[in-house]
Amino acid sequence: MKWDELSDDWCPIARASSIVGDRWTLLIVRDCFLGVSRFDQFQKNLGITRHVLAQRLKRLVAVGVLEKKPYQTRPERYDYVLTERGKELGPVLETLRHWGREYLSIRRQAGIGETIDE
Repeated sequence: MKWDELSDDWCPIARASSIVGDRWTLLIVRDCFLGVSRFDQFQKNLGITRHVLAQRLKRLVAVGVLEKKPYQTRPERYDYVLTERGKELGPVLETLRHWGREYLSIRRQAGIGETIDE
């Protein structure tokens, strides 16, 4: 089953997953909460291809999670900002962040003989 086929599923989790169910989409929304709004900023932060980023932004605008606001006319350039619907995803991201810290912590070396848990 493809992601867009979930949009008509009886389950609300499946329907929501049809919009934000891939890693790039959630990371784009996360970056919006962190103040990122421009195409090049998303691409630089995420290391995502231009094609995939353009697709995800277009989809997020189409479903009302993001809104395009022009900031330049020649060439046309846009800021992508969260709508009220998009802002409602804040608690979802916070819960994922908490769960990731709780159960998927990473260990990295801080210095000689010292380990930091994140």
